[in-house]
Amino acid sequence: MTLTAPDLKRGCDILISCAALVALWPLLIAIAIAIKLDTRGPALFRQIRIGRTGQPFRIHKFRTMIAGAPGSLVSTSDDQRITRIGRILRATKLDELPQFIDVVAGHMSIVGPRPEVPAYVDCWPPQHREIILSIRPGITDPASIQLRHESDLLANAPEPDRYYREVLLPLKTSLYVQYVETRSLRGDLAIMFKTAAAVLRR
Repeated sequence: MTLTAPDLKRGCDILISCAALVALWPLLIAIAIAIKLDTRGPALFRQIRIGRTGQPFRIHKFRTMIAGAPGSLVSTSDDQRITRIGRILRATKLDELPQFIDVVAGHMSIVGPRPEVPAYVDCWPPQHREIILSIRPGITDPASIQLRHESDLLANAPEPDRYYREVLLPLKTSLYVQYVETRSLRGDLAIMFKTAAAVLRR
């Protein structure tokens, strides 16, 4: 039996994610405890996102905001809803670590277009939506690297929600489509290394 590129990608996703969860479990537990001690509420944040072929799933992240706080779907770097521990987790991207669970479950890939909430997926042009949703969403992608200071951009915008919808979302959409149309295993490895380098620099 000949393995295809998607088979190899899925195999690498499972291998890397399982290894990460096993190696990082003490850190994951420590973060969960810190979140619980910092503010009331669950350690994990779960939210409906849209995955491959338009199927909804619940993404896993460490909670970085006050539980149950109302407000916008987008958050700025100076958002008052963000907790003390949450600011550290966001700055280091440690809040994204539980998404390895979503990779193992088959909802996500390590590299792929970031999964959006239904309201923002509805903003994608239909022809782009079909392309983006043809593969699993990812923990990281070129848009995540290019827009790694997204929360700062939103903080400087007079209307963050409008700026996200009219400026950042169209840019992300074009980068998502470009990734899907040019993706390769070698390219995915390069994106992983660039993501790690960007996080370490931050």
